Formats: sequence, structure tokens, C-alpha cells
Amino acid sequence: MELKRVVVTGLGAITPIGLDVETTWKNALDGVSGAGPITHFDSSLFKTHFACEVKDFDPVKFVDNPDDRREVKDFKRNDLYTQYAMAAAKQAVEDANLLEEGIDRNEVGVVFASGIGGLHTFEDQAGYYAKHEADGPKYSPFFIPTMIADIAAGQISIKYGFRGPNYGIVSACATSTNALIDAFNLIRLGKAVAMVTGGSEASIFPAGVGGFNAMKAISTRNDEPEKASRPFSASRDGFVMGEGGVCLIFEELEHALARGAKIYAEVIGGGMSADAYHITASHPEGLGARLVMQRAIDDAGITPEDVDYVNVHGTSTPVGDTSEAQAIADVFGKHAYDMNISSTKSMTGHMLGATGAMEALFCVKACQDDIVPPTINHEDDDKDENIDYNMNFTFGKAQKRVVNVALSNTFGFGGHNASIIVKKFNS
Repeated sequence: MELKRVVVTGLGAITPIGLDVETTWKNALDGVSGAGPITHFDSSLFKTHFACEVKDFDPVKFVDNPDDRREVKDFKRNDLYTQYAMAAAKQAVEDANLLEEGIDRNEVGVVFASGIGGLHTFEDQAGYYAKHEADGPKYSPFFIPTMIADIAAGQISIKYGFRGPNYGIVSACATSTNALIDAFNLIRLGKAVAMVTGGSEASIFPAGVGGFNAMKAISTRNDEPEKASRPFSASRDGFVMGEGGVCLIFEELEHALARGAKIYAEVIGGGMSADAYHITASHPEGLGARLVMQRAIDDAGITPEDVDYVNVHGTSTPVGDTSEAQAIADVFGKHAYDMNISSTKSMTGHMLGATGAMEALFCVKACQDDIVPPTINHEDDDKDENIDYNMNFTFGKAQKRVVNVALSNTFGFGGHNASIIVKKFNS
């Protein structure tokens, strides 16, 4: 069976550094940090008082008829993670002109992911019950369908009438890369002509911050939050929580060409693996990371030397950054010194279930514009011998270079690893 080619025809983004793709990409290239004081709740009693929140998000701007009170009410009823997903999807669907006449919506699917789902809804309902416990259980009938991690995919499908494959994926921080890989495979196997895919997360609430604090996973650099996410620096002390929604439209090449769609890039491979090591820590020798990158390269039918840019998982955690750097050195060998590497989490923070889609989008834009976004906040080299600073981590400033092929890594709690590869489109 000959596999079909898959291209990217639409993009959408609601992020800590922009409410659209253009702004997000510009700020990433400019090295703008999205970190600041937490505003979603009073964090004064927590160890961490900052995060990379989405700023100035107005859900009314993302409904089709803002004067329709019912439509606005229905949109606002969604958990924030679903609002971010639907807003990003609206941008991407419109960008791809996916609603034009002639497109069979039975052949368009949605695979949209979230690592946690409606955490705010869960907290809100649990708190309500606690206050009224003496009166017996009191829960909203919308509690379960608003909280569950697949409902963003469902809502996008319902809104646009896309009746192709439709589901959510949960694999922690690898979540949205797994969604992208599934969407890619569904199209190249002929199961759909187009897929709305990506991820969203909105977990900057007490349970999210408190839970990660208890694990000692997130930074407590409260005096300078904008510098807290510092991948590959010796002084890194944990990741910075982020949030948002990112959407990409994947489409079968011939279908896209037939309707004259603009094409951003081509998707050429995806890999998946497991560390099989620990529930939260990555394998110290990067075994799963090595395996997943090699599998993605093999699936794409390329060699390591063909890769120009790697957008790393690079969360700014002590063990994670070290093991990933070692894995890159092992997979790419001498070529590791000729390509660019960067962690855009230094700017967006770790967007959890949305991070894979965010970083895949950055790879698409890097191929389109021939520029690599930077890793900001690097101040001191780690003395760990497993981080080779002769590799180009793109510290400080974006770097112009030809980017024909870009690879994105995402690794999640549970040992889940996923990598996806895109390339500059050539007909």
C-alpha cells in the first residue's frame, strides 16, 4: 500500500506569548518570556507564585456570533482548556479554509489532546460539594462532560460538523505530539482527507501548581519569573507551568492541491517509545529519547544528517535536560554540531498537553521562514559531562539558517516519548 503524503494547511495558537500564530511566532523569535505573576488564583500560600499564563483571553472574540447571548453562554460554559482548544481550532480551520464548499466533512476528523483536561472544573465542583456536603451530593449536570479530557475534540467536531475519526489522547506532556502522529497516520493510511489536531491545557490552578510544587518539579524562582525557565543552564531548578491551545490542520497532499490550499510544510515522520523506567523521571541515559528520535527518522525515510533543527523537550529540569542532550549526541553523532537545537519552553513555559503541538508549529514556521527560535535565559554551563556545549543550543538570539527538516521532541510522565518530523514543502 502506497502511503499518502500529508501537509500542513492551517495553524492556530492561543499561547502565553500571543493570541494568534503571528504574534506568538514573532515573540518567540524576539526571545520574549511569557512568565509573570499568577492571576488565575491567589498563589500567596504556594511555593511558586508565577507561571506562563495566557494574557487578555476574551472568549467572546472566538464565537461566531458575539451578539448571540446563547452562543456566548454555551462557549463560556466550557472549561478553560476547551475554550483554548476551540479558539485555536477556529483560527486554524479558518486559516485552512476548511469549511469551503466541496469539502466532505464526513472525511475530516479531529484528534485533539489534553494531558489533564478540565482541572478547573474538577476543583470548582469538588469545592462546591465540600461547602454543601450536609445537604447531600450537589453537582452540575455539566460536570463530567465539561471535565473529561476528550471533550475538546468532541466540541470541535460538533461545532464544525466534522464526522471523521474523533477522539482525544492522554500521554502527559507527550500528549499533543501523539495526537499529531495519529492524525498524520490516519491521513496517510487513507482514513481521512484532513484532520484538525493539536492540544490544549489550562492547569494553572491550585491543584496543578500545588501538585507540581509537592513533586518539586516546577521552579520557585519567584524573584525573577521571566528568567526562571532556563533549559540547559546549571542553575535550572524546574519547569515553569504554561497553558494554552495550539491547532494544526493536516491534509492529504492531493486534496490540498486540488482545492488550491496554501501549504506551510510537509509532515514526513513520527516516532513513539517508552522509557520503561520511572513514573516521572526520564531515563538518565536517555534510552527512550534515543529510540524515539531514531524511530521518527526511520519513519521519515531520512538520515540524521538531514535534520537541520531539533526543538527539544528541554523543560529546564536537572535530569531531563541532561538525558535529552546525551540522547541527541548519541543519535546525531558529528552532525549534532552542525544543526541547531533550541528549547522554546524557555519562553512559553511548559504548556503540558499543548506543548507538543506548540513546538511542532514552531518547527513548521522554522522551515517556512528559515530561522530558528532561541533558547533564552542561559547564564551558566552545567558541569555535567553529558551536556556538550559545543552543540548549538541557539542560546540568546534567533539564528537564520536554511531549515529543510525539523524534528520536535516531547516526553511525558509515565515514560511516554513522541517525536514528529516536518520538512519544507517541495511539490
